[in-house]
Amino acid sequence: MNNKKNKQNPCKGMKNLLQGQKLPKMDTLKAEAGRLAAEKKSLYSDYRTAQKDMRNVITVKNNIDHLLGITSERKNKEQERQ
Repeated sequence: MNNKKNKQNPCKGMKNLLQGQKLPKMDTLKAEAGRLAAEKKSLYSDYRTAQKDMRNVITVKNNIDHLLGITSERKNKEQERQ
């Protein structure tokens, strides 16, 4: 048997993956990675701000609920047990 015919050519698979295009240059890839890292940092900053705002809103809601005497069902059940 001829083993060469049974093995797939890795270059052929790569050509199919790239659809006949050439590989991008390393400088291009590094620039894209840098741009994506900067975008991630910016978006993560926005995420942290939104998360902080959400925590503040939850705290305010809980404070208002406490002042109005509104309690959760779990707290009501705990009070009933006592």
